[in-house]
Amino acid sequence: MNPLGSSKEIVQNKLIIMYILHKFNMPVSNGNITGLVLETRLMNYFMLQQCINELCESSMISVINNDKSAENMAEARSGQSTAGSSGNYILTETGKKTLRYLMNTISPVVRKQLDDIVPAVRREIEEDLLITADYVPESENKYVVICKMREKGFPLIELRAAVGTKKDALDVCDNWKKHSAAIYAEIIESLTKQR
Repeated sequence: MNPLGSSKEIVQNKLIIMYILHKFNMPVSNGNITGLVLETRLMNYFMLQQCINELCESSMISVINNDKSAENMAEARSGQSTAGSSGNYILTETGKKTLRYLMNTISPVVRKQLDDIVPAVRREIEEDLLITADYVPESENKYVVICKMREKGFPLIELRAAVGTKKDALDVCDNWKKHSAAIYAEIIESLTKQR
């Protein structure tokens, strides 16, 4: 017997992961899937990671890189990328067909639980994606800070600024995350002011 469970249990857990990705209907990180699965106590961490790897190997789910290019999305949907890549998981066409065929084998209680919780988690993920701030060290005395604000996938602003220290880069990122709406309004006001 597999130390992670019976064959039936493993298949059931794979279907649950596929159902989660189906309900999200968007690329989802391993961290987001793990958080949801552990919070709902649907399976343990090791079972989850094993199932994700096996689903990738069998092309039921795929990983897309965070650049979201059309080529990357097409490759992922066809199941040509693998687990372990940095990026987000999606259900492949093969995975969608398999899930449609076997969805009724997932407990109605589990499906209802996921139907109730996934929309709220999806909103949280989308909100996190709306405002981002990160920095890249260019040299010892130069850091490039990248601040972005999006609304429903539409970029409102992307700001790149060079700063001299890591502390300054961290402060810019922190201020952007906490006060992005006010900063955005100030920038737009300044740019539209008659001079």
